[in-house]
Amino acid sequence: MSKTIKRIGVMTSGGDSPGMNAAIRSVVRTCAYHNIECVGIYRGYEGMIEGDFKAMDARSVKGIINKGGTVLKSARSKEFRTEEGRKTAHQKLTEANIDALVLIGGDGTFTGGLIFNKEYDFPIIGIPGTIDNDIYGTSHTLGFDTALNTVVECIDKIRDTASSHNRLFFVEVMGRDVGHIALNAGVGAGAEEILIPEEDLGLDRLLESLQRSKQSGKSSSIVVVAEGDKIGKNVFELKDYVEENMIEYDVRVSVLGHMQRGGSPSCFDRVLASRMGVKAVESLLEGKTNYMVGLLNDVMALTPLEQAVKGKSKINKELLRVSDIMTT
Repeated sequence: MSKTIKRIGVMTSGGDSPGMNAAIRSVVRTCAYHNIECVGIYRGYEGMIEGDFKAMDARSVKGIINKGGTVLKSARSKEFRTEEGRKTAHQKLTEANIDALVLIGGDGTFTGGLIFNKEYDFPIIGIPGTIDNDIYGTSHTLGFDTALNTVVECIDKIRDTASSHNRLFFVEVMGRDVGHIALNAGVGAGAEEILIPEEDLGLDRLLESLQRSKQSGKSSSIVVVAEGDKIGKNVFELKDYVEENMIEYDVRVSVLGHMQRGGSPSCFDRVLASRMGVKAVESLLEGKTNYMVGLLNDVMALTPLEQAVKGKSKINKELLRVSDIMTT
Protein backbone atom coordinates (compact mmCIF):
# COMPACT_ATOMS: atom_id res chain seq x y z
CA MET A 1 0.00 0.00 0.00
CA SER A 2 1.32 3.40 -0.99
CA LYS A 3 2.02 5.72 1.97
CA THR A 4 1.84 8.83 -0.21
CA ILE A 5 -1.95 8.71 -0.63
CA LYS A 6 -3.74 9.72 2.54
CA ARG A 7 -6.76 11.54 1.17
CA ILE A 8 -8.82 10.62 -1.89
CA GLY A 9 -11.37 12.84 -3.62
CA VAL A 10 -14.42 11.37 -5.37
CA MET A 11 -16.66 13.15 -7.87
CA THR A 12 -19.38 12.52 -10.44
CA SER A 13 -19.44 14.35 -13.75
CA GLY A 14 -21.42 14.49 -16.99
CA GLY A 15 -24.84 12.87 -17.30
CA ASP A 16 -26.08 11.10 -14.19
CA SER A 17 -26.75 7.36 -14.21
CA PRO A 18 -28.28 4.90 -11.73
CA GLY A 19 -25.53 3.36 -9.63
CA MET A 20 -23.45 6.50 -9.19
CA ASN A 21 -24.51 6.79 -5.54
CA ALA A 22 -23.66 3.14 -4.95
CA ALA A 23 -20.21 3.82 -6.42
CA ILE A 24 -19.72 6.89 -4.20
CA ARG A 25 -20.70 4.76 -1.19
CA SER A 26 -18.23 2.08 -2.19
CA VAL A 27 -15.35 4.54 -2.64
CA VAL A 28 -16.03 6.20 0.72
CA ARG A 29 -16.32 2.94 2.64
CA THR A 30 -13.26 1.39 0.97
CA CYS A 31 -11.29 4.47 2.04
CA ALA A 32 -12.60 4.01 5.59
CA TYR A 33 -11.64 0.32 5.50
CA HIS A 34 -8.06 1.25 4.58
CA ASN A 35 -7.95 4.17 7.05
CA ILE A 36 -7.77 6.70 4.23
CA GLU A 37 -9.70 9.98 4.33
CA CYS A 38 -12.26 10.60 1.63
CA VAL A 39 -13.54 13.93 0.33
CA GLY A 40 -16.64 14.41 -1.79
CA ILE A 41 -16.29 16.94 -4.61
CA TYR A 42 -19.63 18.49 -5.49
CA ARG A 43 -20.72 19.35 -9.06
CA GLY A 44 -17.80 17.68 -10.82
CA TYR A 45 -14.98 19.78 -12.23
CA GLU A 46 -16.96 22.95 -11.60
CA GLY A 47 -17.03 22.19 -7.89
CA MET A 48 -13.35 21.26 -7.99
CA ILE A 49 -12.49 24.72 -9.31
CA GLU A 50 -14.65 26.35 -6.63
CA GLY A 51 -13.32 24.14 -3.82
CA ASP A 52 -16.80 22.76 -3.11
CA PHE A 53 -15.52 19.88 -0.96
CA LYS A 54 -16.94 17.94 1.96
CA ALA A 55 -15.29 15.26 4.09
CA MET A 56 -17.14 11.95 3.93
CA ASP A 57 -17.02 8.95 6.22
CA ALA A 58 -18.68 5.52 6.27
CA ARG A 59 -21.81 6.86 7.96
CA SER A 60 -22.24 9.82 5.61
CA VAL A 61 -23.14 7.49 2.74
CA LYS A 62 -25.74 5.40 4.53
CA GLY A 63 -29.03 4.90 2.74
CA ILE A 64 -27.84 5.97 -0.74
CA ILE A 65 -27.12 2.62 -2.40
CA ASN A 66 -30.73 2.40 -3.60
CA LYS A 67 -31.04 6.00 -4.82
CA GLY A 68 -30.78 7.16 -8.43
CA GLY A 69 -28.95 10.29 -9.51
CA THR A 70 -25.91 11.44 -7.55
CA VAL A 71 -25.73 12.99 -4.07
CA LEU A 72 -22.56 14.78 -5.17
CA LYS A 73 -24.48 16.44 -8.02
CA SER A 74 -23.12 16.77 -11.54
CA ALA A 75 -22.30 19.63 -13.88
CA ARG A 76 -20.42 20.37 -17.06
CA SER A 77 -17.56 22.84 -16.70
CA LYS A 78 -16.41 25.12 -19.52
CA GLU A 79 -13.82 26.68 -17.21
CA PHE A 80 -12.07 23.34 -16.60
CA ARG A 81 -11.39 23.17 -20.34
CA THR A 82 -9.01 26.12 -19.91
CA GLU A 83 -5.48 25.98 -18.49
CA GLU A 84 -6.40 28.65 -15.95
CA GLY A 85 -9.40 26.65 -14.78
CA ARG A 86 -7.35 23.48 -14.31
CA LYS A 87 -4.67 25.46 -12.48
CA THR A 88 -7.28 26.76 -10.03
CA ALA A 89 -8.65 23.24 -9.59
CA HIS A 90 -5.18 21.92 -8.76
CA GLN A 91 -4.66 24.71 -6.22
CA LYS A 92 -7.94 23.84 -4.52
CA LEU A 93 -7.06 20.14 -4.36
CA THR A 94 -3.61 20.95 -2.95
CA GLU A 95 -5.09 23.28 -0.31
CA ALA A 96 -7.48 20.49 0.72
CA ASN A 97 -4.60 17.97 0.91
CA ILE A 98 -6.29 15.69 -1.62
CA ASP A 99 -3.72 13.28 -3.04
CA ALA A 100 -5.70 11.36 -5.68
CA LEU A 101 -9.04 11.30 -7.49
CA VAL A 102 -11.74 8.79 -8.36
CA LEU A 103 -13.73 10.11 -11.32
CA ILE A 104 -17.20 8.66 -11.95
CA GLY A 105 -18.53 9.54 -15.40
CA GLY A 106 -18.11 9.01 -19.13
CA ASP A 107 -15.56 9.78 -21.83
CA GLY A 108 -15.80 13.55 -21.32
CA THR A 109 -15.02 13.11 -17.63
CA PHE A 110 -12.10 10.81 -18.43
CA THR A 111 -10.73 13.15 -21.09
CA GLY A 112 -10.63 15.98 -18.55
CA GLY A 113 -8.90 13.67 -16.09
CA LEU A 114 -6.26 12.66 -18.64
CA ILE A 115 -5.39 16.28 -19.41
CA PHE A 116 -5.28 17.14 -15.71
CA ASN A 117 -2.97 14.20 -14.98
CA LYS A 118 -0.67 15.13 -17.84
CA GLU A 119 -0.34 18.70 -16.59
CA TYR A 120 -0.03 18.01 -12.85
CA ASP A 121 0.89 14.31 -12.56
CA PHE A 122 -2.15 13.85 -10.33
CA PRO A 123 -3.18 10.21 -9.60
CA ILE A 124 -6.53 9.35 -11.19
CA ILE A 125 -8.76 6.28 -11.55
CA GLY A 126 -12.01 6.32 -13.52
CA ILE A 127 -15.29 4.49 -12.93
CA PRO A 128 -17.55 4.36 -16.04
CA GLY A 129 -20.97 5.83 -15.25
CA THR A 130 -23.26 6.22 -18.27
CA ILE A 131 -26.45 4.46 -19.33
CA ASP A 132 -25.31 4.30 -22.99
CA ASN A 133 -22.73 1.55 -22.28
CA ASP A 134 -20.46 3.25 -24.82
CA ILE A 135 -17.15 3.09 -22.95
CA TYR A 136 -14.39 0.78 -24.20
CA GLY A 137 -12.88 -1.57 -21.60
CA THR A 138 -16.00 -2.79 -19.81
CA SER A 139 -18.91 -5.02 -20.76
CA HIS A 140 -21.23 -2.92 -18.57
CA THR A 141 -21.14 0.71 -17.50
CA LEU A 142 -22.96 1.86 -14.37
CA GLY A 143 -26.62 2.49 -15.10
CA PHE A 144 -26.87 0.47 -18.31
CA ASP A 145 -28.68 -2.48 -16.74
CA THR A 146 -31.12 -0.22 -14.87
CA ALA A 147 -31.85 1.80 -18.02
CA LEU A 148 -32.60 -1.43 -19.91
CA ASN A 149 -35.09 -2.50 -17.24
CA THR A 150 -36.75 0.92 -17.37
CA VAL A 151 -37.02 0.87 -21.16
CA VAL A 152 -38.41 -2.67 -21.28
CA GLU A 153 -41.01 -1.80 -18.64
CA CYS A 154 -42.08 1.25 -20.67
CA ILE A 155 -42.30 -0.73 -23.92
CA ASP A 156 -44.40 -3.40 -22.20
CA LYS A 157 -46.88 -0.69 -21.21
CA ILE A 158 -46.85 0.88 -24.68
CA ARG A 159 -47.54 -2.51 -26.26
CA ASP A 160 -50.78 -2.76 -24.28
CA THR A 161 -52.01 0.40 -25.99
CA ALA A 162 -50.60 -0.61 -29.39
CA SER A 163 -52.48 -3.93 -29.23
CA SER A 164 -55.71 -2.31 -28.08
CA HIS A 165 -55.79 0.19 -30.95
CA ASN A 166 -53.97 -1.71 -33.75
CA ARG A 167 -51.21 0.88 -33.72
CA LEU A 168 -47.59 1.01 -34.76
CA PHE A 169 -45.38 2.69 -32.16
CA PHE A 170 -41.92 4.11 -32.77
CA VAL A 171 -40.23 4.15 -29.35
CA GLU A 172 -37.11 6.31 -29.26
CA VAL A 173 -34.48 5.44 -26.65
CA MET A 174 -31.16 7.04 -25.75
CA GLY A 175 -28.10 6.10 -27.76
CA ARG A 176 -26.70 8.97 -29.81
CA ASP A 177 -23.63 7.08 -31.02
CA VAL A 178 -24.33 3.47 -30.10
CA GLY A 179 -27.34 1.18 -30.08
CA HIS A 180 -26.74 -0.94 -26.99
CA ILE A 181 -29.92 0.18 -25.21
CA ALA A 182 -32.09 -0.14 -28.33
CA LEU A 183 -30.77 -3.57 -29.28
CA ASN A 184 -30.95 -5.16 -25.84
CA ALA A 185 -34.27 -3.59 -24.87
CA GLY A 186 -35.73 -4.36 -28.30
CA VAL A 187 -34.89 -8.04 -27.98
CA GLY A 188 -36.06 -8.12 -24.36
CA ALA A 189 -39.37 -6.43 -25.15
CA GLY A 190 -40.04 -8.43 -28.32
CA ALA A 191 -39.91 -5.46 -30.71
CA GLU A 192 -40.82 -6.10 -34.34
CA GLU A 193 -37.88 -4.00 -35.54
CA ILE A 194 -34.82 -2.34 -33.98
CA LEU A 195 -33.05 0.64 -35.53
CA ILE A 196 -29.51 1.42 -34.36
CA PRO A 197 -26.65 3.67 -35.63
CA GLU A 198 -24.39 0.67 -36.32
CA GLU A 199 -26.80 -0.92 -38.82
CA ASP A 200 -28.33 1.15 -41.62
CA LEU A 201 -31.59 -0.68 -42.19
CA GLY A 202 -32.85 1.77 -44.81
CA LEU A 203 -36.39 3.02 -45.28
CA ASP A 204 -37.34 0.42 -47.90
CA ARG A 205 -36.21 -2.47 -45.76
CA LEU A 206 -38.07 -1.01 -42.79
CA LEU A 207 -41.28 -0.98 -44.84
CA GLU A 208 -40.66 -4.55 -46.01
CA SER A 209 -40.20 -5.68 -42.44
CA LEU A 210 -43.39 -3.97 -41.28
CA GLN A 211 -45.32 -5.40 -44.23
CA ARG A 212 -44.14 -8.91 -43.36
CA SER A 213 -45.31 -8.38 -39.80
CA LYS A 214 -48.70 -7.22 -41.08
CA GLN A 215 -49.01 -10.18 -43.45
CA SER A 216 -48.14 -12.63 -40.69
CA GLY A 217 -51.23 -11.50 -38.82
CA LYS A 218 -49.81 -8.86 -36.48
CA SER A 219 -52.25 -6.02 -35.95
CA SER A 220 -49.79 -3.85 -34.02
CA SER A 221 -46.03 -3.37 -33.98
CA ILE A 222 -43.28 -1.85 -31.84
CA VAL A 223 -40.18 -0.37 -33.48
CA VAL A 224 -37.38 0.59 -31.08
CA VAL A 225 -35.23 3.44 -32.41
CA ALA A 226 -31.88 4.59 -30.99
CA GLU A 227 -31.76 8.40 -31.10
CA GLY A 228 -28.61 8.22 -33.23
CA ASP A 229 -30.17 6.03 -35.92
CA LYS A 230 -29.28 7.31 -39.39
CA ILE A 231 -32.31 6.17 -41.44
CA GLY A 232 -34.26 9.41 -41.02
CA LYS A 233 -33.48 12.86 -39.71
CA ASN A 234 -35.47 11.96 -36.61
CA VAL A 235 -38.08 9.53 -35.35
CA PHE A 236 -40.93 11.82 -36.44
CA GLU A 237 -39.70 11.70 -40.03
CA LEU A 238 -39.84 7.91 -39.84
CA LYS A 239 -43.42 8.15 -38.59
CA ASP A 240 -44.43 10.38 -41.51
CA TYR A 241 -42.75 8.10 -44.04
CA VAL A 242 -44.51 4.98 -42.76
CA GLU A 243 -47.88 6.75 -42.60
CA GLU A 244 -47.51 7.81 -46.23
CA ASN A 245 -46.63 4.30 -47.41
CA MET A 246 -48.69 2.12 -45.05
CA ILE A 247 -52.02 3.86 -44.62
CA GLU A 248 -53.41 0.83 -42.81
CA TYR A 249 -51.25 1.68 -39.78
CA ASP A 250 -52.15 4.25 -37.13
CA VAL A 251 -48.64 5.42 -36.20
CA ARG A 252 -47.54 6.97 -32.91
CA VAL A 253 -44.21 8.11 -31.48
CA SER A 254 -43.05 7.80 -27.88
CA VAL A 255 -39.74 9.44 -26.91
CA LEU A 256 -38.67 8.03 -23.54
CA GLY A 257 -36.06 10.72 -22.92
CA HIS A 258 -34.54 11.34 -19.51
CA MET A 259 -36.74 8.88 -17.65
CA GLN A 260 -34.16 6.31 -18.77
CA ARG A 261 -31.53 7.94 -16.57
CA GLY A 262 -33.55 8.01 -13.38
CA GLY A 263 -34.83 5.52 -10.88
CA SER A 264 -33.48 3.17 -8.27
CA PRO A 265 -30.51 1.15 -9.60
CA SER A 266 -30.98 -2.55 -10.27
CA CYS A 267 -29.28 -5.14 -8.08
CA PHE A 268 -26.77 -5.72 -10.88
CA ASP A 269 -25.79 -2.03 -10.97
CA ARG A 270 -25.55 -1.84 -7.17
CA VAL A 271 -23.20 -4.83 -7.04
CA LEU A 272 -21.19 -3.58 -10.03
CA ALA A 273 -20.79 -0.14 -8.43
CA SER A 274 -19.66 -1.70 -5.17
CA ARG A 275 -17.03 -3.80 -6.94
CA MET A 276 -15.82 -0.89 -9.04
CA GLY A 277 -15.46 1.42 -6.04
CA VAL A 278 -13.31 -1.09 -4.16
CA LYS A 279 -11.13 -1.71 -7.21
CA ALA A 280 -10.70 2.01 -7.89
CA VAL A 281 -9.52 2.91 -4.38
CA GLU A 282 -7.27 -0.12 -3.99
CA SER A 283 -5.71 0.50 -7.41
CA LEU A 284 -4.77 4.04 -6.32
CA LEU A 285 -3.30 2.71 -3.09
CA GLU A 286 -1.22 0.27 -5.16
CA GLY A 287 0.28 3.21 -7.03
CA LYS A 288 -1.72 2.83 -10.24
CA THR A 289 -2.99 5.88 -12.11
CA ASN A 290 -4.66 6.82 -15.41
CA TYR A 291 -6.75 3.65 -15.52
CA MET A 292 -10.46 2.94 -15.76
CA VAL A 293 -12.05 0.15 -13.77
CA GLY A 294 -14.19 -2.14 -15.90
CA LEU A 295 -16.00 -5.47 -15.95
CA LEU A 296 -14.49 -7.98 -18.37
CA ASN A 297 -15.55 -11.64 -18.25
CA ASP A 298 -17.06 -10.97 -14.79
CA VAL A 299 -13.67 -9.86 -13.45
CA MET A 300 -12.68 -6.34 -12.37
CA ALA A 301 -10.05 -5.20 -14.85
CA LEU A 302 -8.07 -2.03 -15.52
CA THR A 303 -7.97 -0.34 -18.92
CA PRO A 304 -5.69 2.66 -19.61
CA LEU A 305 -7.87 5.79 -19.52
CA GLU A 306 -6.61 6.93 -22.91
CA GLN A 307 -7.61 3.60 -24.42
CA ALA A 308 -11.03 3.79 -22.75
CA VAL A 309 -11.59 7.25 -24.25
CA LYS A 310 -10.29 6.52 -27.75
CA GLY A 311 -11.53 2.95 -28.05
CA LYS A 312 -14.98 2.14 -29.38
CA SER A 313 -17.46 -0.22 -27.78
CA LYS A 314 -18.76 -2.78 -30.25
CA ILE A 315 -22.32 -3.87 -30.81
CA ASN A 316 -23.04 -7.52 -30.02
CA LYS A 317 -23.20 -9.24 -33.42
CA GLU A 318 -24.69 -12.39 -31.94
CA LEU A 319 -27.51 -10.34 -30.43
CA LEU A 320 -28.12 -8.74 -33.82
CA ARG A 321 -28.62 -12.21 -35.29
CA VAL A 322 -30.92 -13.16 -32.42
CA SER A 323 -32.91 -10.03 -33.14
CA ASP A 324 -33.30 -10.97 -36.82
CA ILE A 325 -34.49 -14.45 -35.90
CA MET A 326 -36.92 -13.22 -33.24
CA THR A 327 -38.56 -10.74 -35.63
CA THR A 328 -39.34 -13.47 -38.18
